Amino acid sequence: QVRLVESGGGTVQGGDSLRLSCATSGLSFSSCTMGWFRQAQGKEREFVARISWRGGSTYEAEYADSVKGRFTISRDNAKNTVYLQMNSLKPEDTAVYYCAADPRIRRSGTYHLVQHYDYWGQGTQVTVSS
Repeated sequence: QVRLVESGGGTVQGGDSLRLSCATSGLSFSSCTMGWFRQAQGKEREFVARISWRGGSTYEAEYADSVKGRFTISRDNAKNTVYLQMNSLKPEDTAVYYCAADPRIRRSGTYHLVQHYDYWGQGTQVTVSS
């Protein structure tokens, strides 16, 4: 059984940092694309970042324009865990953050699509006050 469990959310002030974690089980973790998405109240779920295996020990990361330069995605294959380091947080980053897993290899440019991810966590709330 596949499980994804997020943690690390909370309430912070603008400019602060948070690190989200997503512990997984039941996956062939090292070869899965792991993504972070978020959903603000009243809005659709949107892509934040992903990290994909590209063979050997090479991984490729991709970010939404809105978080580029502020957020960093990383993974620890020994712990089957993916992280999202969020710096310089803004009120518009307020949302429920979800991690997700896609076990397939896809062509670049398509990993931002919600429907490509088979497995999802329950989400963790991040609230950024101004």
